[in-house]
This record gives sequence, structure tokens and C-alpha cells, in this order.
Amino acid sequence: MSVTQHAERPAVSDPSHSSTTGYQVIRRTGSVTAFDPAKIKAALTKAFLAAEGETASGSHRVHDSVDGLTEQVVSVLHRRAAPGHTLQIEDIQDQVELALMRSEHHKVARAYVLYREDRARERAKADARKKKKPSDTPQLSVTQPDGRKTPLDFDRLSTVIKEACGTLADVSPDPIMAETRRNLYDGVTLGELALAPIMAARTLIEREPNYAFVSARLLLDKLRTEALGFVSGRPEQATQAEMQDRYATYFPAALKAGIEAGLIDAELAKFDLKKITAAIKPDRDLNFQYLGLQTLYDRYFLHVKGSRFELPQAFFMRVAMGLAIREIDREVKAIEFYNQLSTFVFMASTPTLFNAGTCRPQLSSCFLTTVPDDLDGIFKSVKDNALLAKYSGGLGNDWTPVRGLGAHIKGTNGESQGVVPFLKVANDTAIAVNQGGKRKGAVCAYLETWHIDIEEFLDLRKNTGDDRRRTHDMNTANWVPDLFMERVMADGPWTLFSPDDAPHLHDLYGPAFKTAYETYEARANSGQIRNFKTVRAVDLWRRMLTMLFETGHPWITFKDPCNIRSPQGHRGVVHSSNLCTEITLNTSHDEVAVCNLGSVNLAAHVTKNGLDHDKLAQTVKTAMRMLDNVIDINFYTIPEARFSNLRHRPVGLGLMGFQDALQIMKIAYASDAAIAFADESMEAISFHAISASVDLASERGRYESFDGSLWSRGILPIDSLDLLAETRAEFDVDRTTRLDWEPLRERVKTIGMRNSNTMAIAPTATISNICGVSQSIEPAYRNLFVKSNMSGDFTVVNAALVADLKERGLWDDVMISDLKYYDGSVGQIDRIPDEVKTLYATAFELDSSWLIEAASRRQKWLDQAQSLNLYIANPSGKKLNDLYRLAWLRGLKTTYYLRSSAATHVEKSTLKGTDGRLNAVANATVASAPTPSTQTASPVPSPLPSPNQTSSRPSAVIDTAPAVDPIVGGEVWGKACSIDDPECEACQ
Repeated sequence: MSVTQHAERPAVSDPSHSSTTGYQVIRRTGSVTAFDPAKIKAALTKAFLAAEGETASGSHRVHDSVDGLTEQVVSVLHRRAAPGHTLQIEDIQDQVELALMRSEHHKVARAYVLYREDRARERAKADARKKKKPSDTPQLSVTQPDGRKTPLDFDRLSTVIKEACGTLADVSPDPIMAETRRNLYDGVTLGELALAPIMAARTLIEREPNYAFVSARLLLDKLRTEALGFVSGRPEQATQAEMQDRYATYFPAALKAGIEAGLIDAELAKFDLKKITAAIKPDRDLNFQYLGLQTLYDRYFLHVKGSRFELPQAFFMRVAMGLAIREIDREVKAIEFYNQLSTFVFMASTPTLFNAGTCRPQLSSCFLTTVPDDLDGIFKSVKDNALLAKYSGGLGNDWTPVRGLGAHIKGTNGESQGVVPFLKVANDTAIAVNQGGKRKGAVCAYLETWHIDIEEFLDLRKNTGDDRRRTHDMNTANWVPDLFMERVMADGPWTLFSPDDAPHLHDLYGPAFKTAYETYEARANSGQIRNFKTVRAVDLWRRMLTMLFETGHPWITFKDPCNIRSPQGHRGVVHSSNLCTEITLNTSHDEVAVCNLGSVNLAAHVTKNGLDHDKLAQTVKTAMRMLDNVIDINFYTIPEARFSNLRHRPVGLGLMGFQDALQIMKIAYASDAAIAFADESMEAISFHAISASVDLASERGRYESFDGSLWSRGILPIDSLDLLAETRAEFDVDRTTRLDWEPLRERVKTIGMRNSNTMAIAPTATISNICGVSQSIEPAYRNLFVKSNMSGDFTVVNAALVADLKERGLWDDVMISDLKYYDGSVGQIDRIPDEVKTLYATAFELDSSWLIEAASRRQKWLDQAQSLNLYIANPSGKKLNDLYRLAWLRGLKTTYYLRSSAATHVEKSTLKGTDGRLNAVANATVASAPTPSTQTASPVPSPLPSPNQTSSRPSAVIDTAPAVDPIVGGEVWGKACSIDDPECEACQ
């Protein structure tokens, strides 16, 4: 029997066969039957026989291949749908096809795909003949929640799909309606009916980005039915057009429902709801893309037992009212805040969106703590972690004070087991407290490089060794003093101490740290300190870089610039950063640092001609007011956090959409123009943020600990570069300014600041999805890929690239195929012009030194830090040495993840079979075409130029390559952080 006779059979289950999967399959006729994995195995076996001949009969190779392929397909289906869900024949066939191609069974795959295409043409012809005859298709029914069956209203379904397409360019309701009909069956449930058009539209996103808006609008119809029915207590539906009038009655009812459910603060009902409701703009619901709205639906909208009762504009207004709850003219301010949030020019952080206006308004993003060196203090810190994480806080713990392995314990006259066992407890606590299932609890542990446990600390994320001394879920970071970097460059010794023997090092930095450190070294050499270890600084540096190769941890952060440039050096020490390395605030035994975050959407403030300074100034002014309000409204779970936050009032205004802004202006990321724009845009944000804080100080009063700060001395972030330069022999940072800073400097000194800190660039991984822009300051990951997070898998395509290709007449099925084949990279697609390739180069195609140069220009304006990811497609010890030395030389305070290429790729199967990999299969002569590996980086074109070598590279490098390269074969490198890892919620 031929392969073509069996190629379709995996999807069509024989009812006589029992199924253990719990799935059902919808036949093309609309009937439903049980899914039987054995059919896939049988058809694959016969397909191999047909393709390879009788010599394959009984072959262990074929038997093993079929078993493996069947397991792959079933595993994917298990992951994508819960038991009891229905599957489509085409979906199962897509997975079979994909499994064949990924496993390099080209001959079988080619025959399989060609047969599918032939069968599709035959069905199309048959359908065309049927259309000429009077339709005798029976009316389908819908199963209601109470079990009743009612006729399916195709007219309403058609209306909703047409409305979702609206005036969007290059979309059509016809393919959505056709695919939706194909997915329906007699007795379909209401939930399945609502989901069918969404899923139909989703499949078209890779072909036309505007279908991302269509999918969101179809999801919105599902949400409207859910929310309206909940607040009214009876089944209700409404189109988007009808919601223009419905919001006036819906919004007060939704507030009431939330208050009665104990979810919304009753104070919100005391607003002038007539005025508030009149300001709501229902048409802004249409600005969402599918990924953004699905994320809100899954994780942000308030619900009772899973039933959402918040529509998007109600959600934004609830958050805005929560932030304005203590304003004097709170309706006016709530509307002002709403207009920023709902138009995506600024977005508050995830905890603020989760909890503003609720009965537990924990709105702060980040908490930094110092763990003391006693048992009571250690376990109080672990308890504090749990309380802070409960309401969506990200945590940074300074563990340096805890005595190291072998240190004397006076109370028991024994020896300490060091810091690692306690880190294991903190790791497990973070997993246990998962923020109500909204996202994983997340914590980062920091340890200074001189701590005697630093070598064990480096190994915490390894997958080998004693698992009791591993923390597989906790992030880790090195807190590196400048003296260590100097010793590395001089190839000098480095001494490790237990903090109980060297107690002053924890609170010192700069020249004072150097003096104390050398004093402790002298004591160790003279025998006054016994628990110490001397290593070669270069060897420890190599090991730090090796762990970055192997595990992506610990991150490398720099103690001295964080402290020397801190505005609050007069009131304490910065002992660590936070979960995402952008916060640099003081901590102590009685102060837990708190930071309140939000991000400006830079893409909404540029045109093709450049930055709109006036619009940016207004956005920043309003955003800073929102962030300052968080401090007073906030629900504090521990008193140390409240004490610190009210005393210093730090906030962290950041940005997102940097890559989008560049592409709007047609500026390549790897260019001097991009570095200049990073400088210009951050200077403007810095100027307006500081000015807004001065305005708030004039209105509300300066923060309590202002006197003695750098601010009070007229030293702004740009000026504090001089302080850092005074302590370093090597320091190379651009000092260019564009704006008139002197008048603002005088205002800061005479009026004061409302906030001790004003800026920090967070990762924005989730809120940028909500706004539909690129994450933070990141370069584009890929131009076409499947993003995975807690809400599922989402096709992401670069709409700007598609628009440029359309303009050149290059956007077609072949281009989609090529993009998928090259995993979202345009670098090797010959017919794309070079200027387009340069503009849309992806993260792994850029020399990461460009990222550091741009970050350096931002860092000079920031009073805190930035979450800076670095990308290397073909890493080596030398490359990493150069990169992290450059980061230190350019004055960066912190770095974040070291990104490897993901182990998953674009799914290379579509409704039209335009798979890139298939093109290589079908043309066997192109055997030399590169095939992206699932373990290593995607193929990249010749490297883009790196920044000016004379100014952006260190004058000398150290050969840090280990004797055994830790990334040979890519096996270990695959364990490093992947940007689309669905389990990684640290920066969501």
C-alpha cells in the first residue's frame, strides 16, 4: 500500500479503537470520533515502507524512528490541548509532517506533503462542485451550559468576524469564516464556538500581521460575552459597535460586582462615576494585538471563580482610579492616568496592573533585602521573601553578610556550613509562593566576589553535583568590586574571606574598600585570619565566565559604580540589585528597599523624523505622578519596606519599544545613529523625570532624606560620572549633552526632589506584550517566531519588516517560507536588499558590543541601572571576556541575562504547506543548504560591523578560554537562558 493511501489516516481515528488520550477528532464531514495514537504509528510505518521499499520491513531503525515520531506528535498534542478537547485532522497532520521534517526523513516528508497538497486540491474541486448544487448542509446546533441545544447563529458569527476585520488592511473575513466552519460540529459548546474563529484567525498571523488585531477582536467578543453575562447575571452578547453605548451601564455594574466579590476597593464607588464613565473610550479596545489581550485575559483581568468581569477599558480605568484614589481632584487625575494607560504611551508595571484599585494594593515591583548573619535573621529574611512575593514582588537578596563555609559558630563551638544551604531554602520558598498562580515567585541572590563561598555560589545552577547544594530555580548574581577587575587585568592574586573575619568589606566601596581589603589580606598573610583562600584573580574570572556559558548564571554586576554614583550614598550602601538588575537602592537590617516601576513606550513618541520631545515631556510628567502616588497607596507586607519607601520615595521610570522606535526612523540597531538615539532619548527622559520630581517636591514636599544627597549638592546623574572616573584608572564614557541642564540643576538644589531615585530600565517582558511593542531596550529576537509564556504559544511577526517587504513587492509565500527556514532571520535571504537586512538584523546577528555602547550612553543619565541582556550566537571565552570587560570599562552598573539561541524554532508547517524546510527537501540538489540546529544558534550572515575599534574595545584582552571549551558541541550552551523559555517568568 502506498504512502499516499495512508498519509491522511493518522488523523482519522477508527471508532473501534480505544483511545487513552481523552481527545476527540473532528472529521472533515463535521462528525466527531475518538483519537487513536496507534493510527499515527501504523500510518508512519507504512509510509516508511512505501518510501523506502521492502528493505525497510522489520528494520530496527524504522521501528525506532516510528516510535519516536509517534511519541513526538502525541506529546505536542498533549501540551497544546487539555484532555477532552477536540482536534482537527489538519492539526494532527501538521504535527506529523513537522516531526518527519525535523527528524530529517526528507523522502518520506516530501511524499507526505505532496500527497496532502494533492488531496487538498481534490477537496477544493469537490467543494466547488457542491457549491453549484443547492445546499443540503444540516443546521448545526450549540450546546448551552444547561445542556439544551439551540440552532447555531451563523449570521451573528459572520457579523462578529466581519467587525473584527473592520478597516484593517490586507485581511479578509472569508478565510476565517471558512476555517471556523470547518472546526464546528453539531453540538459544539459555547466555549468551543467562541474559540473557533480566534484559532482560525491565529493561523493567518504569520501571513499577515494585521490578523493579530483580528484575533484580539475575536477574543474580545468572547470576553464581552463572559463579562456582560457575569455582571448582569444572565446570558448577554454585544458587538463592539454596541459597546459604545453599553459601557455607560456596564462599568458601574462591573465595579459593583468587584466590590461585592471583595476584589475591588469600595472607595472606587465613591468617585463621580458619571464623569468617569463618560471618559471611557471603547474604541481603544481595538488597539490590542492577540498576544497582548490574551495575556491580559489570562493573568490581569479580575475574575470570580474563573469568570472575568473586566473588559479592557474597565481594567485600565480601575487601575487609573486606584492610582488616583488619594488625589484631591481624583476624577480629573484618574482620567489623565487612564488616557496614558489605555493609549499605550506609558504602562505601569505588572504588580500595579494586578492590584491597583483592589483591596490589597501591593503595587511595587521590586524589593531588595540584606540577610543578616544569625539564624533568626536568616529565617526572618526567608519569611519576608514569601510575604513580599505573595503579591507579585520580585526579590533581590544580599547574602554577603552570612558567614562562609568553615567559619566558627560561637554558640555551638562548631563550623558553619556556609551560605549555600540557606540559599536552597530561599529557592524552595520562591517556588512555593507563586503569586496566586499568576506568575512564579522569583528571587535573585547576590554575593560579593570576595566571599569565601563564591566558588560554590558559582555552581548553584549546575545540573550536576550534590542536589542539596543546588538552586535550580533561583537567579544568582556576582556583586563585583572594581578592585577585583583591576586584579584580573593585572593578573594578580585574589583573596576570599568569610565576612565574620572581614566585617567591614560589606559596607565599603571605592578607595575605602581597597584599603580595608589590603589590610585583611595582610592579616591573612600574617596568620591573624585562618579561614581564607587565595586564588588567581584571572582563574576566578574564567570560572565566572564559564558558569555563564554553562548555566546563564551568576549574572555579573558591579558594586562600585552602583554606590559611587548613587544619590543616596550619604544614607547607606547599595548591597545588591534586584531580580532584574535595574534597581540600585540601599539596604540594611532595618530597611528593605522598594521600587515602583513603569515604562514609557518610546515607539509612541517618535515619527520618521525623530523624537517628539513635547509629547515625551507630557508623558513623563504624568507617569512620574502615577509612580509617586504608588508609594502612598501601597499595601506593605512588612514594616521595613514601608519605612524605607516612605523615607526615600524611590521610583523607576523606564522605557520600552526602543527597537520599534529605531525601525520607525529607519535606523539600524548596529549603527552610530542608534547609539546617538539611545543617548538623546535617555537624556530627554532623564531631564523630564528629574524635572517632574522637582515639580512634585514643590507641590508635595521633598523626600525625607534629601539633605546630604547628591541631589542636594547639585550633582545629577550625568555629573556623577566624574565621581566614578576619579576612582578608576580605566574609564571611557562619552560625556556629550544636548539639553540645558544648568537651570534644572539649580531647581533641584533649591526646591529639592520628591524622589531619591527616578529612573530604572526594567525588562518589560509582559507589559510590552500588552502594548504590542518590542521589549525594553532589546534588539529584535527574531522577525518571525513562536513566543511561549504562561498564556501559551503565540506567533510573532515583525509587522514593520512585512510592511517594508510589501512596499518592495517581496512579501509572498516564498518569503514566509524562507523566514521560517532561517528562523526569522533575513540575513541569508538573497532577494532582500542589504539595507533591509541591516535594519532588521536580529539579536544574534548583532555584535553585542553595540548593545553595550548604547547601554553606556543610557547609563550616564540613569540614577539607577538597566536590565541589559547580551546575545552571542557563537560564544567563546575570549568573546565573553572582551564583552564583560567592555561593560565595566564603559561604566555600566549591571548586566542581566546572557542569551543563547533558543532550542525551539518557528513551526515549519502552514495551511498552504509553505514550509521552508520542505523547499530544501523537495529540491534534493540543495543538500548543502544550512539546517538550523535545535541546540545551537541560528545561522547568521557575515557579522555586522562592530563599533569603532579605537574607542569601544578594551586596549588589551586576557585569554580566558578554559583548557576545555565549555561550549563545544553546543550541549552545555543550550542550558543557558532562552528568551522564549515558557518556564522563565523572572522578567515578565
